[in-house]
Amino acid sequence: MKMFVWFFIVFTVLVVIVGVMIFNKLVRARNQAKNGFAQIDVQLKRRHDLIPNLVETAKRYLTHEQETLTRVTEARNRAQSLQDSSQHQPESLEHMALFAQAEGLLSKALGQFYAVVEAYPELKADSLIKELMDELTNTENRIGFARQHYNDSVMFYNNDREVFPNNLVSTTFGFRPLSPLVFADKETISQAPNVNFN
Repeated sequence: MKMFVWFFIVFTVLVVIVGVMIFNKLVRARNQAKNGFAQIDVQLKRRHDLIPNLVETAKRYLTHEQETLTRVTEARNRAQSLQDSSQHQPESLEHMALFAQAEGLLSKALGQFYAVVEAYPELKADSLIKELMDELTNTENRIGFARQHYNDSVMFYNNDREVFPNNLVSTTFGFRPLSPLVFADKETISQAPNVNFN
């Protein structure tokens, strides 16, 4: 009987230790994913801040292209509004879908803007426009890298929380799944804008 009691105590202690280790691993994985999301936010804020300057500078050349400029501005404002929302976190699957869609539409509007710029040689020659578009291109590249890192972190976290016995701990302590960031217009966002000033 004594042997059984000792076995039960040792088994219970081992279960608690393993549970604590799994809990800590899940916390670390979730925090890494949230940090990755914060890095995307930093780059998207930079993108959102560059766009009004680009639109304002282009206005003097694009008097007949107000619809394109308006589309870019509206898409930027919608994306920024969702980024500033109190629901802006990777645990909100619905918000992440809306957020990804808004950023995809912004990328599509920027793609149309770049196409218009190609038709205006004097606009392409403007040094401020060139500088802003170069900054935007660099920012798009950083967004791509940050998004890849975030999505990888989300995959590792979601895998960690779903495998046995981790799923017992994740269910018990409310570790919710995180959503990867998949932009609505994958074609537009997956490539940095092609800017050619020759």
